[in-house]
Amino acid sequence: ILKVEKIDSDIISEIEKDIKRLNKIKKRFSEIGSVPKLSKENVNETLNNFIKYLKKRNSSLIELKFNPCNEVIYFRINKTLFEWVIENLIKNAIDSMNGKGIIKINVLKTNSNVQVEIKDSGKGILKESYNKIFNPGFSLKKKGWGLGLSLSKRIINLYHGGNIYVKDSKINSGSTLVISLPLIIESS
Repeated sequence: ILKVEKIDSDIISEIEKDIKRLNKIKKRFSEIGSVPKLSKENVNETLNNFIKYLKKRNSSLIELKFNPCNEVIYFRINKTLFEWVIENLIKNAIDSMNGKGIIKINVLKTNSNVQVEIKDSGKGILKESYNKIFNPGFSLKKKGWGLGLSLSKRIINLYHGGNIYVKDSKINSGSTLVISLPLIIESS
């Protein structure tokens, strides 16, 4: 109707972006309520594309630095849910940095796993809270509900057979969280 009425195309474009975002949220919740389908994905490509998406939607005060693995590697994920986890970790990092700082996303390969490290330059996490942050209802934020990291852990552990944990954190220097997922070994 707005297009027919010849309303400003910028307004229509913004409404269309909002509709896409709402559809994405709807898809996330529908997939978390059932056993999601996993597909073979290129780790570097998946993360690079999603980080480009996040860069467009965040302040220029946030610098997202992506360091891909130096070889092509694959994992089996549900892209919608995996991206939700990445987005949640990055949003938490942004909150920890009060909306300004550097977030590094590194991809590492071990013998059997792919590891995605997300390192921020924020407030840090006390060592005694490393495991608590993944409990439902636990939050380090004044307005947090404590659901994001508990959902992320469920998505990674239950649906993807992986692990998510705090690798390291220093108060007022930042934190490094790691998602570890099984690697698809290509036979030659």
